[in-house]
Amino acid sequence: MNNDQPSETSTFLGNLKSGIWLVGISSWLFGITDRSIAALADGYLSAIDIAQLFTAFFFFVSWLFLKPKSTRVNS
Repeated sequence: MNNDQPSETSTFLGNLKSGIWLVGISSWLFGITDRSIAALADGYLSAIDIAQLFTAFFFFVSWLFLKPKSTRVNS
């Protein structure tokens, strides 16, 4: 019985990591979209708007590189 618990725990943690990563992607996409709409709302881009967009995009790309490895349990 104790032999099954580590595999269930590792499966749960793998699913949790993947779920958090997917929520992060949707959050970053929402943030980039929000910043883009706010930057273009007044009709022109200022240097601060461009810096904010590039910063948000940089963090989004960095988040993509943090994708957790898929853990497969061998039965």
